[in-house]
Amino acid sequence: QVQLLESGGELVQAGGSLRLSCAASGRTFSRYAMGWFRQASGKEREFVATINWSGSTYYADSVKGRFTVSRDNAKNTLYLQMNSLKPEDTAVYYCAARSVNYYSISISEYNYWGQGTQVTVSS
Repeated sequence: QVQLLESGGELVQAGGSLRLSCAASGRTFSRYAMGWFRQASGKEREFVATINWSGSTYYADSVKGRFTVSRDNAKNTLYLQMNSLKPEDTAVYYCAARSVNYYSISISEYNYWGQGTQVTVSS
């Protein structure tokens, strides 16, 4: 069982940066592939970025080159560094854990989810 808690979301101006964190409980964090997803108001949840246990990553085209996902297995923490933010990045951001070692972009393949953190980018 893994419990996830996101933090770091806030209101920021376009062009600014934010770093989201996701603290995970449990002793087996390093064995999980992790992902970031987001859901804008009135839209479906969508994939943002994912990272496997060894640090291999994959990004949605919409954030590639602007966002960086990373993890600190010693601290049981997942990060999402977001630079050059745009108003269209406004959403609730969720972290998720998948109980296998390889990453996925599919929402249905993640077993555990956090409650989300709101990111608002003003123009």
